[in-house]
Amino acid sequence: MSDSLLVDEPIEGVKRITINRPEATNAFQFEMYTELADLFRQIKYDPKIRVVILTAAGNKHFCTGHDLRAPGKAHWIPEGVGKPYFSRFSIDVIASLPVLMRNLPQPVICGVNGTVAGMALAFPLAADITIAAKSAKFVNAIHNAGSGAELGISYLLPRAVGTQRAAEILLTARPVLADEAERIGMVLKTVPDEDLPNACIEMAKSIAVNVPMGIWVTKQSLWQNMNAGSLEQAIELESRGVYVAQSTEDKVEKQKAFFEKRPPVFTYK
Repeated sequence: MSDSLLVDEPIEGVKRITINRPEATNAFQFEMYTELADLFRQIKYDPKIRVVILTAAGNKHFCTGHDLRAPGKAHWIPEGVGKPYFSRFSIDVIASLPVLMRNLPQPVICGVNGTVAGMALAFPLAADITIAAKSAKFVNAIHNAGSGAELGISYLLPRAVGTQRAAEILLTARPVLADEAERIGMVLKTVPDEDLPNACIEMAKSIAVNVPMGIWVTKQSLWQNMNAGSLEQAIELESRGVYVAQSTEDKVEKQKAFFEKRPPVFTYK
């Protein structure tokens, strides 16, 4: 793991990933894509991690997308392939990140400090909960690169803010400041810049006290049922999750802890 992504555990059960290139606007180099993807895959199968926080170092930039000035190339692409193959292989790995985030059983909280632009716009949209600092600015910079919508942004943004508002933001590429982002539903709330780290941790705490399996199946139901064909289908998926969560020993511990007025101690059984 390079120093470009820092990983710590600010409280038990909460894994925090910090994008750490503030000297380069926290823009991504190629190795960071595979490192972050590997982190998500590792976290997915660790039941002791109950919440993930994704944030960035510094207070000016959350992430401005790919670092076009950084040397190197996509190391996962074989030598000698032509430009169309290079582009396809490159985007396949980069675009896997929001899917991996959504497929994590653990809820992901994105703490946006400063400017988020380009492909990085997918991170706060793919997160389960996004909290923004007052300095946050969301920029759909695809047109500056002569490109189009990428990393699922054209799927995620309309579901957050509605179709017409998403069309206006995507087609004009105008920036959305923090207060507007809160008002239109791009983020849950905004907080003073200095309060952002603690706001993310407090949100994580309020989730982590619940039965891990219950949280996991609830997240799955939430996003799968966004596209459910009927109420009956949605309830069927929920019911399967309820059965699984209710069969855990952690469910019994959560109930005992509630009546005994103490924090639960989960054993992941």
